[in-house]
Amino acid sequence: MADVSPRPDGARLDGPLTVWTVAQTAAQVEQLLRQTANEAVCVDLGGLTRLDPAGAAYLQRLPVDARAWGRSVRLTPLPASLPPLPPPPEAGTPATTGMAPGGLERLGGAVLELNRNLARLAYLAADLTWEAVAALGRRRGIRPGTFTDQAVAMGPQAVPIVALILFLVGAVSTLQAAAQLRQFGASIYVANLLAIGITRELGPLMTAIVVAGRTGAAVAAELATMKLNEELAALQTMGIAPLRFVAVPKLWAMVVCVPLLTVLADVMGLLGGTAVAVLYMGLAPEAFVAQALAALMWRDIVAGLIKSVSYAWVVTVIGVHGGLGCRGGATGVGQATTAAVVRATFAIIVVDCFWGLAFYLQ
Repeated sequence: MADVSPRPDGARLDGPLTVWTVAQTAAQVEQLLRQTANEAVCVDLGGLTRLDPAGAAYLQRLPVDARAWGRSVRLTPLPASLPPLPPPPEAGTPATTGMAPGGLERLGGAVLELNRNLARLAYLAADLTWEAVAALGRRRGIRPGTFTDQAVAMGPQAVPIVALILFLVGAVSTLQAAAQLRQFGASIYVANLLAIGITRELGPLMTAIVVAGRTGAAVAAELATMKLNEELAALQTMGIAPLRFVAVPKLWAMVVCVPLLTVLADVMGLLGGTAVAVLYMGLAPEAFVAQALAALMWRDIVAGLIKSVSYAWVVTVIGVHGGLGCRGGATGVGQATTAAVVRATFAIIVVDCFWGLAFYLQ
């Protein structure tokens, strides 16, 4: 990536500016130019060592794009070893030869944006995980009592909705299974399907989805509001790491509470299925419970708890990422919250597929 360094009158680019580095370089240049107080800035290109068509197109477009930021950009000449740039296009015209961006250009832009988002998410996940592990031995930078407050908000307050949803899910699952198994006179085996399906799959999955919609949205909204109010910048000014102060207690509270909610979800799902089996199918409660316990193994429960811990980590990381990436005013907060919930739900399904392959293809 081209090294972007500040200058009193603008910025300086050093190194290669190619299709592989132009996205990161453009983001740094934009941030630097937006922060400068000068309206007329200079971008020094004397340190560039390599330039391909993608880099040249970016430099050609930079003075035009800078007008939207309220800046007037002047580019210095390129080194003699590099070909000169063509004249910049007029404002409001595309950078191509009079043609509107086509499907390939839009697809390429979407792929680059996805690549940037995934890279930011990976860096954030690594930083947040490291800070969370380091906080176990050194509590400096974390306000006392924060973990308890977050755990109460994420755990006990979520009990009613998780219990109700999983009770109904267990009841519906039993109804669906009974409709098929009773044709073969094997109604009692509904207990096997219910016990394994709830503990290994439906309990952790439904709990994680409820937590993503309830707590993941709250995490994203809180961090987005703090960013817009410049509270995160104030923490950095005071020498406090925002991730450690704000996000680490949320991560640990989520990792502790989601498995506990999953245990509750398993119990309520089994209760819902038992109620349907007794009241609708006419099975003896003792026989149904005995069949379910005979089919259930410790590895089923442990597999569900492992899934729940990974879901908790995924929901927290994506919620924090969505909040920190918020832009704009109140609309930006709403968009960040919605995006965090959608992405967390999608990530939960992907992680569930991974664990399914890991557990069932042994």
